[in-house]
Amino acid sequence: MLNILNISTSGYYHFKKRDVSNQSIKRKRIKQDIQKAYDDSYQIYGAPKITKILRKKGITVALRTVSKYMSEIGIKAHYRQKVSITTVSRDFTSRLKNVLNRQFNPSEPNSVWVSDITYIWSEQGFVYLTSIMDLYSRKILAWELTDSLTVKGVVACVNKAKHMRRSDKPVLLHSDRGVQYTSNDYTKALGTTIHPSYSRKGNPWDNAPIESFHALIKREWLSRIKFRNISEVRRAVFEYIEIFYNNQRIHGSINYLSPKQLEEMYYKSKQLLL
Repeated sequence: MLNILNISTSGYYHFKKRDVSNQSIKRKRIKQDIQKAYDDSYQIYGAPKITKILRKKGITVALRTVSKYMSEIGIKAHYRQKVSITTVSRDFTSRLKNVLNRQFNPSEPNSVWVSDITYIWSEQGFVYLTSIMDLYSRKILAWELTDSLTVKGVVACVNKAKHMRRSDKPVLLHSDRGVQYTSNDYTKALGTTIHPSYSRKGNPWDNAPIESFHALIKREWLSRIKFRNISEVRRAVFEYIEIFYNNQRIHGSINYLSPKQLEEMYYKSKQLLL
């Protein structure tokens, strides 16, 4: 066969023993780095975030290359679902002001919070998740699970957020016009330092950051699990928010940092100015 192909025996064995090219080695290492970043994100991140992670580690790679290698490996991100409109109060009086007005990038933590309620299916019936986010860092300050849509879950969540921040400075808390957020119990829970703001009628985009978070937790985490009861839902929500989202998950809206990293950087810079 070698004679037919006009290849010498020594040339053939030299080819067999030849080391793998540097390009092949580099490609293999990058694919391993991509797989690790993907697995570290609980198999959530897509090419843009993985590219950012690799570059932070000093690995020079193009977004297009990461996307190509992810396709070759057979991994991909979970994509965000559309925002849905939740229960709306009939109280559309002039007191429900949209003070936030889509100003989603405050200059410091603990100045603007946003809140919303979403539902999660379990075999024992729907479970309702109330969350409060600090808009500066996108950190989830508090969350509460209930088996009904009463105001108790919202009030409990507000009290947890107040306990978490322990601040006397004024805070704006934006929500939709759901009956829970327009109730007297909710207004009492806000106290004198937390001031309410409300989305316009039937306009979930006025509360887009927290709406997006609830779409995110469902897409990236909850959709993978079949829940039997509220206890299992609580365990999964805790794992996502307290272990991954607040501490590890990077966000494009905050320069590919995690909420924890951004707040640490903020408070460190404040200390340097003292």
